[in-house]
Amino acid sequence: MFNNVYRNTKVFVTGHTGFKGSWLTLYLLELGAEVFGYALEPPSLPNHYDLLQLEIESCINDIRDVKNVHKAIESFRPDIIFHLAAQPLVRRSYKKPIETISINIMGTTNLLEACRNIQSVKSIVIITSDKCYQNQEWIWGYRESDPVGGSDPYSASKACVELITASYRNSFFPLNQYLKNHQTLVASARAGNVIGGGDWGKDRLVPEIMCAARDNKKVAIRNPQAIRPWQHVLEPLSGYLLLGQKLLEKNKEYAEAWNFGPSEEDHTTVSSVVRQLKSWWDNIDFEIIKHLDTPRETNILKLDSSKARSKLGWKPVWNTTKALKKTSEWYREYYEFNRLISHKQLLQFLENKIQKKYDQ
Repeated sequence: MFNNVYRNTKVFVTGHTGFKGSWLTLYLLELGAEVFGYALEPPSLPNHYDLLQLEIESCINDIRDVKNVHKAIESFRPDIIFHLAAQPLVRRSYKKPIETISINIMGTTNLLEACRNIQSVKSIVIITSDKCYQNQEWIWGYRESDPVGGSDPYSASKACVELITASYRNSFFPLNQYLKNHQTLVASARAGNVIGGGDWGKDRLVPEIMCAARDNKKVAIRNPQAIRPWQHVLEPLSGYLLLGQKLLEKNKEYAEAWNFGPSEEDHTTVSSVVRQLKSWWDNIDFEIIKHLDTPRETNILKLDSSKARSKLGWKPVWNTTKALKKTSEWYREYYEFNRLISHKQLLQFLENKIQKKYDQ
């Protein structure tokens, strides 16, 4: 898979103790990569990273610590970096805007600045968010050419990360000087609302539903008609890895921004997501409650991933229905039988990828 570029390749992953980061690390190890992780302690108990017990080098530190970021990268001397370390929650950004801005913006700047002086780094993939776009509440998906922006601290911080990434690429890693004055390609990736097993993040829909099911309680649904680009966590990770492959293969035309979202028909409402999850696990129950003090969130958010499909050849493997089934299955197995099926689901995903001729 991925033209075998990750086998024995040194990969530096920031945010490896988080939900997406732990799944990415598992994926990379399956591909034969040598992984070094840099992140804070896992954000919850339990957490997916500790459950997996991955055998990798790991540095527990703050992405805002510029000296330690540089030291860790310089010591490991990676070929490629996937930057996922972030404050990832909209609602938390209202409570802690300075924390959100400093982690997301300065953390990314610290990493890019360190890479200016480390010759081993050939490729950098900066992970931002679908919320980086200046949201107009329109019914069609945002494209990479649409303006970035943000009406809340989290979204604004991710928009700034896109601007910082583009500025470093243009100023210090310009494409017209690639393999002349530098050897590093920098790209950014924007995913949809990721779901899957092992997420215990606060103020996230699926973790709230699953924790309520564990406790035999009803979960309060605050915004049932909101439309989001739902996708299983392995979908965008597959896109990040494909993008990283192209960069490692020295294809400089891929050093730009990319969307990795679901198909148009898989942009669906919160209400539909909850009802589908319930169909796969009877313990799930819910009630719709309108909280007047709920922080503002966008009602409609869609991604257009036609660029990734046409230029990268990337396509989703699991539709939303399959993603929700796999997510319910993961939590049901964990809570009812104390079984961890992450590796099993990864292998199922890879098998489906091959069967559907999505092998990159």
